Amino acid sequence: MSAPSDYEHSTRGAWAYGIAAFAGVLLAMVGLFQFLQGLSAVFKDTVFVASPDYVYSIDLTGWGWIHMLLGAAAVAVGIAVLYGQTWALATGILVAILSAVANFAFVPYYPLWAIVVIAIDVAAIWALTSLLRNT
Repeated sequence: MSAPSDYEHSTRGAWAYGIAAFAGVLLAMVGLFQFLQGLSAVFKDTVFVASPDYVYSIDLTGWGWIHMLLGAAAVAVGIAVLYGQTWALATGILVAILSAVANFAFVPYYPLWAIVVIAIDVAAIWALTSLLRNT
C-alpha cells in the first residue's frame, strides 16, 4: 500500500482526480441547465406544451420551482465535489437521481431536453459512484 502522498502521483490517483473533476463539472452543468429550465417554466410556462391526460399533473409553475430547487442543489453539490468534499459524493448521487426522476416526470412537456438531462444525470451518477468505489 502506498502512502497518501504517493497516491497523488500515481495513475490511479490521476484517474480519481480526473473523474472527480468530471463529476463535479457535470453535476454543476446539469444543475445550471435544470435551474434555467425551471426559470423558464416559472416565468413563461407557455414555452412548454402540456399534454392533457398525463399521470403527473402538476402545474408547470410547480414543475418550474421543483427544477429550480434541484438545479440550485446540483450546482452547489457540484462545486463541493470540485473542492473535494467527501460528503458531496453521496449527496451528488442523490441529487442526480432526484433530477433524473424529475425529468422523467417532465418528459411529456419537453421530451428531447428531458432525455438529454437524464443522460447527463446518469453520467454524473456513474462518475460519482466511480469515485466512491475508489475512496
